[in-house]
Amino acid sequence: MKTYLVGGAVRDQLLNIPSKDKDWVVVGSTPQQMLDLGYKQVGADFPVFLHPKSQQEYALARTERKQGHGYQGFDVHFSDDVTLEEDLIRRDLTINAMAQSNDGTIFDPFNGQQDLSEKVLRHVSPAFSEDPLRVLRVARFAARFHNLGFTIADETLKLMQHISQSGELSHLTAERVWVETERALQEKSPWIYFDVLKKCEALAVCFPELNALFGVPQPKQHHPEIDTGLHSLMVLEQATLLTPNPVVRFAALMHDLGKALTPQDNWPKHIKHEVLGLKPIEEMCDRLRIPNLFRELSLKACEYHTQVHKAFELKASTIWKLFRKCDALRKPERFNDMLVACMADSRGRTGFENIDYPQADYLKALLAAAMAVQVKDLVQQGFQGAALGQEIEKARIQAISHALPQLKSLHMAHYEK
Repeated sequence: MKTYLVGGAVRDQLLNIPSKDKDWVVVGSTPQQMLDLGYKQVGADFPVFLHPKSQQEYALARTERKQGHGYQGFDVHFSDDVTLEEDLIRRDLTINAMAQSNDGTIFDPFNGQQDLSEKVLRHVSPAFSEDPLRVLRVARFAARFHNLGFTIADETLKLMQHISQSGELSHLTAERVWVETERALQEKSPWIYFDVLKKCEALAVCFPELNALFGVPQPKQHHPEIDTGLHSLMVLEQATLLTPNPVVRFAALMHDLGKALTPQDNWPKHIKHEVLGLKPIEEMCDRLRIPNLFRELSLKACEYHTQVHKAFELKASTIWKLFRKCDALRKPERFNDMLVACMADSRGRTGFENIDYPQADYLKALLAAAMAVQVKDLVQQGFQGAALGQEIEKARIQAISHALPQLKSLHMAHYEK
């Protein structure tokens, strides 16, 4: 029995970057022997064991043979005669198919170290095409290592295109698609994930609502990049610079889905695209079972981003309606997150990447003014029931109205610039 450190831990060590988890492969052992040594079995499909002290995962060396559709359609074989190389050859990328022995020796049968030095994401073997989930995984690794200069090998991208065209992606469960996507949204360059999916034709299968934006034009004076799909990826890039929050990043990416549904006769204008975008967001979230936090912020950013952009043109009563529709008084943090998504939208345009966005601070200050209204004072004046609600609204609009002139003059110079 021999144990080897494998996969990402070896890769990250060679890249000199921190690694979250350590995975081990065990060669020359059986499930019973592992149990006898005090390991706890946790794997259902194949034996994975937790070390009795470190609680790190130890998997028996195994081989796989494709038998059905999707990422679960495999016959898994494990025994004490499976070699380390046989185990590694089933892995996705060469940089993930290395092992390290206890004495520090690197076992690298598929030239992963060379691909690391050349910054290439390359599949290990033709068996790569048997698992459709690997299309999403490679796109996610591209998003993780883009800042280090990594690119996908041409032959690997072709295999990913082949998988997309084969129909295999449709056999992935909604949960798996979303797990990979949520992880990608937390990577250093999440827009690269969606860009890769577009290039390998997987975006049309997994995210048809987003894919529909590519080729849709916008007014050149406001959007020098013209293409709405490109703009959406640029907005995600700007959101990544503003926040590590994947919920905000997702909302920023999804804010313009309605532009694919506006009448083509009106292009490059997109009248009422804010409302038209709500249905595709709902459909995507339903299909992929996306958590409500993502759904709710995306819907708000989609419906109200244009109004936020025009904040300085709005009168006090309209600003109050915006706060009320966004439930800003009860959920100020979500409202602030929406403002970040709107800022990313404003900056996600060619040549506009560094512009000021005073609308965010302006609306936050006005929200603070509205929240400063003391409801207890109105109660003490004898208001109750429906009348109390009306007086609260009246007082908050008045508070916004009083704050408007000073705040507008404070921020208008930036706005006009």
